[in-house]
Amino acid sequence: QVQLVESGGGSVQVGGSLRLSCAASGFQYRLSSMGWYRQAPGKEREGVARINKDGTSKYADSVKGRFTISRDNAQNTLYLQMNSLKAEDTAMYYCTAAPNTDLYGQLDVDDFPYWGQGTQVTVSS
Repeated sequence: QVQLVESGGGSVQVGGSLRLSCAASGFQYRLSSMGWYRQAPGKEREGVARINKDGTSKYADSVKGRFTISRDNAQNTLYLQMNSLKAEDTAMYYCTAAPNTDLYGQLDVDDFPYWGQGTQVTVSS
């Protein structure tokens, strides 16, 4: 079955960096669109970034220029490099998968049928 296991979350000060990882299994990772979403307390889930099998990517305006999504198809691993972190980046971050497809347009929570358990990122001043 599809498994997505996130790691790399933690607590960091404003301006710091973190790198999230997601180990994927149970589907054809290299043929799939992958994404990162987040949910802050009291807020709805929102898209952070998405990457298709050909490497094309999409970012939320709030993270453009600060976050970078990447994938290692040999290791079935997805990454999110987060730099210049802000307090408003504090949230639970989820890895998502849409097997055997490419996705275009806006980041939509309904695009991804599979979600990991999440990893907490806390940014404090």
